[in-house]
Amino acid sequence: MDEPLPAQIGRYRVLGELGRGAMGVVYRAEDPMLNRTVAIKTILMSSDPAVRAEYEARFRQEAKAAGGLNHPNLITIYDIGHEGDTAYMAMEVLEGVELRDMMKRGGLELPFVLEILAQVADGLAFAHERGVVHRDVKPGNIMIVGERRAKVMDFGVARMRASDIETQVGAVLGSPKYMSPEQVTGSPIDGRSDVFSLGVILYELTAGAPPFSAPDVQQYMLQIAGATPAPPSTLNPALPPMLDLIVARALEKDPARRYQSAADLAADLRACLGQPGMATAPAPAPALDFEFEDTVASAPAAGRLPLSRRFESADGFEHLAALAAAGRSADGAPLPSRRRLNEDPLLAMLAAGVALAAIAALVVALV
Repeated sequence: MDEPLPAQIGRYRVLGELGRGAMGVVYRAEDPMLNRTVAIKTILMSSDPAVRAEYEARFRQEAKAAGGLNHPNLITIYDIGHEGDTAYMAMEVLEGVELRDMMKRGGLELPFVLEILAQVADGLAFAHERGVVHRDVKPGNIMIVGERRAKVMDFGVARMRASDIETQVGAVLGSPKYMSPEQVTGSPIDGRSDVFSLGVILYELTAGAPPFSAPDVQQYMLQIAGATPAPPSTLNPALPPMLDLIVARALEKDPARRYQSAADLAADLRACLGQPGMATAPAPAPALDFEFEDTVASAPAAGRLPLSRRFESADGFEHLAALAAAGRSADGAPLPSRRRLNEDPLLAMLAAGVALAAIAALVVALV
């Protein structure tokens, strides 16, 4: 039986439910003070005092990170508050379609893809300049409103560089499919990590398939850390040569060799738009999807605010932890021996990172 809608949250009158996730609910509500409709993102606090304090601090940190960002390509946060056992955030209601849903339908023309991702890069550049790294850039966090306006949403795992919360060493935050090598290995994160994630989306949308492919999270993370994908034009020969160069630079494993700012990536994407033949470029093939991309909530209907989500790879890492204890990988094969790990520093670093992430994911849950 569905729970009844609360009549009011803070000063906001609840009108209906927009979405439901693992840790809370998103409501459509009316702000009587300013006479406008808002989306209220909530999180139900744990009864355990220590866990409750951590969750509330993370929720407030999300608001602190996103609330100070006023940019046409970023969602606007209006207010945060606390009501009984529930913390809430009031934000603008976005009437549009998630990029993830558009990808599933396919048929996106190349000029549209480049312009939309250039807008996403614009918004991320604005956030990075103000010390905010998103850490979970993915199609499900990009809403297309109107005809051609991109909005980056859900800074749920964003981390201020001068954070009020002390994070655990080695904690891996984000969605596995779009992680950067730094996230996989537990290395320090900055805006260039978001650039890599955007590069994965760019590859997926232009080549028609992801740059990396694996049957489980563990092997996928190994590919992120060490595999070099083929140029997108090998899968979609109609792509201009310049796009191969852009993708290759965005997906550099070493952050020092990657685009040093999202603004530089945006500039190159728009320069690529000016290449001959781009106006009539064919639409890329529909992008493939991974079963482990979304393990908590399904995609909302078009025109709805996306569901509130927790850290999506937590279930996968918990499973990996159990397999690691048994000395097996996800496909049942023996894990690399200690001798091989000693001989291969990359595997050793990644194995350590995955092990730490498996432990951290059991206690880190984000909306």
